[in-house]
Amino acid sequence: MEEELKCPVCGSLFKDPVLLPCSHNVCLACARNITVQTPDGDTAVQSRASGGSSDYDYLDMDKMSLYSETDSGYGSYTPTCQLKSPNGVRVFPPAMAHRHCSLTCPLCHRSVSLDERGLRGFPRNRLLEAIVTRYQQNRAASASSSSSSSSSSSSSSAAVKCQLCDRNPVDAAVMCEQCDVYYCNACQQRCHPSRGPLAKHRLVPPNQAAAGGGGGAGSGGTGQQQPHQPPATARKPATCVDHEAENFSMFCCSCRAPVCMKCLEEGKHAKHDVTPLAVMWKQHKCQISQALNGVSEKAKDAKEFLVQLKNMLQQIQESGVEFEACLVAQCDSLIEALTRQKAKLLTKVTKEKEYKLKVVRDQITHCTMKLRQTTGMMEFCLEVLKENDPSGFLQISDALIKRVTSSQDQWVKGALEPKVGPDFDLTLNTNLLLQTILQLDFCQGKDVQENPFLKQMQAADSGETEMETESPGAVEAGPAVPPAPLLQLEKCCTRNNSATLAWRVAALPGNPVEGYILELDDGNGGQYREVYVGKETVCTVDGLHFNSSYNARVKAYNVVGVGPYSKTVILKTSDVAWFTFDPTSAHRDMVLSNENQTVSCNSYDDRVVLGTAAFSKGVHYWEVCIDRYDNHPDPAFGVARINTMKDMMLGKDDKAWAMYVDNNRSWFMHNNSHTNRAEGGISKGSTVGVLLDLNKHTLTFFINKEQHGPTGFANLDGVFVPAVSLNRNVQVTLLTGLEVPKNTRQ
Repeated sequence: MEEELKCPVCGSLFKDPVLLPCSHNVCLACARNITVQTPDGDTAVQSRASGGSSDYDYLDMDKMSLYSETDSGYGSYTPTCQLKSPNGVRVFPPAMAHRHCSLTCPLCHRSVSLDERGLRGFPRNRLLEAIVTRYQQNRAASASSSSSSSSSSSSSSAAVKCQLCDRNPVDAAVMCEQCDVYYCNACQQRCHPSRGPLAKHRLVPPNQAAAGGGGGAGSGGTGQQQPHQPPATARKPATCVDHEAENFSMFCCSCRAPVCMKCLEEGKHAKHDVTPLAVMWKQHKCQISQALNGVSEKAKDAKEFLVQLKNMLQQIQESGVEFEACLVAQCDSLIEALTRQKAKLLTKVTKEKEYKLKVVRDQITHCTMKLRQTTGMMEFCLEVLKENDPSGFLQISDALIKRVTSSQDQWVKGALEPKVGPDFDLTLNTNLLLQTILQLDFCQGKDVQENPFLKQMQAADSGETEMETESPGAVEAGPAVPPAPLLQLEKCCTRNNSATLAWRVAALPGNPVEGYILELDDGNGGQYREVYVGKETVCTVDGLHFNSSYNARVKAYNVVGVGPYSKTVILKTSDVAWFTFDPTSAHRDMVLSNENQTVSCNSYDDRVVLGTAAFSKGVHYWEVCIDRYDNHPDPAFGVARINTMKDMMLGKDDKAWAMYVDNNRSWFMHNNSHTNRAEGGISKGSTVGVLLDLNKHTLTFFINKEQHGPTGFANLDGVFVPAVSLNRNVQVTLLTGLEVPKNTRQ
């Protein structure tokens, strides 16, 4: 509660708080410090510096006027030479010269002009003063009880010493709340005299400072100890500001302030509705109690919510650890399965290798034996040819010739070729498995459901083909087309009448993807059409119809051919259009602000600005609020083609349809043709509505929610953009996403 009891200027507990018209409080002395005085107030400043003791003397001499910048008495906060209080709040020095004498609230920065009563015109907040007194007394009692529990030796040793004594510091006599320094009498007179700027500082006894007592800054600055506040039961009843001898007895319902009987008889409250003060007091107490009950319930709910959030922290930690363990177990299981499959495949490779080795070894053995036999036979034949005995030669020559011929026939072409090759005929196709691993991700079903523009994925149409699976060991068929891309739903979205899609694909090794083809239907379940062909994996399609559902699909292609389609995603565009003014197409004299919702012009000639949305189907309604309207110009509102002229009034060419209006009447204009004059115009604060019904092909205008004139234009067909033309005498703000008016006339 202590923060509620501190003055926003001095940062100390309130002393003599006064209630400002904005319902904020400041100390009386602080209010005096932040008051901006007129040049005539120099005498008042001099009077104050000369030692005037009254809280109101120097303000009474000013005779300040009741002038204010607005009817409510509040003006703009425009500091020109500002300082900072010890609490860090910006304040104005009293010596600042202004045309009017006023006071600026340090919290809400609203200014209020003072009348001839000066600060006495502000009521003193006696209730806040009483609460501060009780708070000080309770805190002092707590401090005294805690200090009495300590021993006398520790109490004497804990005495506060002067912080500025050079040697052997003596006990402090006072403490400055602003400087936060303890002084003895000698150091206070030497280092902190009660004059000049230090006259505003508050000096309190050390024991009172240690207990947290003391009021606001600038309460006299005399360096003397301040008396304790009287108890709440002894304070005087509140008296009227205008009639100091009269107590408050009634409450003015018109001015929302307590008044006395003389105020009712002769004052400005004579003709106002009044209520007995006690009745209004009880009524407001009841209202505050009821409001506090509601706040208490909300605070209770907030505490329960905090407990829930704290419990959720622990639950998230536990769930995270459990989920991580589950994920590691799943991945380890996959790795285990892959390891087992690897062992099986290695076994097959080992068997194939052993078979090949056996075949080659057997062939080597057979060929070696044949070669040995042939070599022996050749050596025998050579020895036979060396014999000179014809009869002996002829006895064996026939048999030898048959044997040599037969041996030659054994070395045919197939016999001198290996039965197996060094290469293995086993081919491991890992493409599908690699694609599956790359697509391994969490199911983000929640994100899809929370996105209002994305619906559940549907199966592709009957023309979609699937990749044929191949078992390990099959011979790879060479280059292939890319697989079907996978749409990334977490990156797909729609905004107004545009859609953004994203996808990815795992390309086959040696067959990189060269590009993608994105197709959309017409929004009515019709045929697909190509909307993008390129290498990017993210594409935004503009110019779609509002309140329509589009089917989208994508496929990849490479040098081999075009791959299969992805699954189909349904994208739903917005029901109503949310758009702003377009700075890229606006005339250079146009000035856009407020996130391109507000537009003004630097030229006296009419200039055109378009909206960022384009309409070709459906019913659309938007409004334009007139923020500024000077010298009765005639701005124009309506629709146009994207290539309409930007340096003339809207509707002057054949590419715009508009209504231009001044403060008394309006006309419809297209191709510089003026028709259907209607009485009634616009002013500051008016709204102009535009209803574009492309189902009926009509354009209708509204002023302040009522249809203005007949239907403006008919037989509209094509693509239209919201448009406005204005000059430097007008400023407007665009309002979109509105419901379509139901009551229109032809």
